Parts: sequence; C-alpha cells; structure tokens
Amino acid sequence: MKSLLLIFFFAPVLALATSGDSDGDTKKDVQRHRAMAAVHEAAAKCLESGKKHDVCQRELQAACKGLAIGKYCGMKHEH
Repeated sequence: MKSLLLIFFFAPVLALATSGDSDGDTKKDVQRHRAMAAVHEAAAKCLESGKKHDVCQRELQAACKGLAIGKYCGMKHEH
C-alpha cells in the first residue's frame, strides 16, 4: 500500500519534469513565430500600399507556404 501511494505521489512530479520542450524545439518554435510575424507584417504593408485584398492575400499565401497551417498563415480574423 505504501509503494502504491509513493507511485501516485511521484508520478505527477516525473510527468512535469519530462514534459518540457527541449531548447532546440523552443528555438525552432521561436523562429517559426518570427517568420510568420514577418509574413503578416509584409501583408499589412501590402494592404497599406493600396493593393487589393485579394492580391495581398495571394502574396501572404505564397510567402507562408510550408511555414504555417491554413491559407491564413496560422492566423484568421474578422473583416
């Protein structure tokens, strides 16, 4: 019975200790977020320049290919 209680006590502690991302995974995730932010900044500048929404949307999709999920480069908002 005592060993069973110890298992229930230490299992969550071990799970928390092993659940973190490695430094390499975190760095790659940060790079992906910065790349997506740059693509979205370019889309905003495209719209500011007076280009049509459809043109900027196509540019966003092309720049984002292989970077994020979906046709909105990982982000979608209301219009």
